[in-house]
Amino acid sequence: MEPIPQTGVGKKVCIVGASGKLGRYMVRHALDRGYEVVGVCREKSVHKLDEFAGRITVHGARTDDRAAIERAVDGCDAVLSVLVPWGVHDYASGTAKAVMDFAEPGARLVFSCGWHISRDGEDKYKRGIKAAVAFAKLMKITRLVDIADQYRATDMIFNSDTRWTVVRGSDLEEGESQGLPVWSRHVGDPVLESNLTRRTDFALFMVAAIEDESLVREAPAINGRLTPSALAHAAEAA
Repeated sequence: MEPIPQTGVGKKVCIVGASGKLGRYMVRHALDRGYEVVGVCREKSVHKLDEFAGRITVHGARTDDRAAIERAVDGCDAVLSVLVPWGVHDYASGTAKAVMDFAEPGARLVFSCGWHISRDGEDKYKRGIKAAVAFAKLMKITRLVDIADQYRATDMIFNSDTRWTVVRGSDLEEGESQGLPVWSRHVGDPVLESNLTRRTDFALFMVAAIEDESLVREAPAINGRLTPSALAHAAEAA
């Protein structure tokens, strides 16, 4: 096994939404690469980060809590944020705005969302994805989910002058890492056909994006590098 590159030594990263499944994977990848890690998550979820006790600093607060975000991102070279459309009170857009308002000038800002987000309207979605988005929109009736707020959040990011990246994830599965996912600017490209990524590799892409200047102001749609469509694309390129 190749040694993990220590790209984060001497640097500080804030992970907003650190207690979730994706967030905890990001914490591990960031620590493995030598970053000093600060996490933000709801107070009732802080215990989910117990495995990292003594290794990270945790702020227990809602991720759209502006005062908490201001404290957490202070001095950070990068901020990784999970944009979740919970509730009907602008949770995702409030999180994005707080991060962009208080992050250090020039900090790398990396946000996560799903394939349903489109930067330029050129993505081509299959029926299953369209149906899932339609169902998510109906869920607003329950006051549990407001997917429209995630669109507002990413539109705000796309229109900002920050050093952002919006990573758009495919369907996810658990399992050992397969390596850094492949990506494309548009859903519908053949390399993305398999629509499946290991959750740990989604997190790996988020952390790797910190140091990848080619991803600044890009909205990569990702897919597992060992999926059939990714392998077929690699073989064709070879």
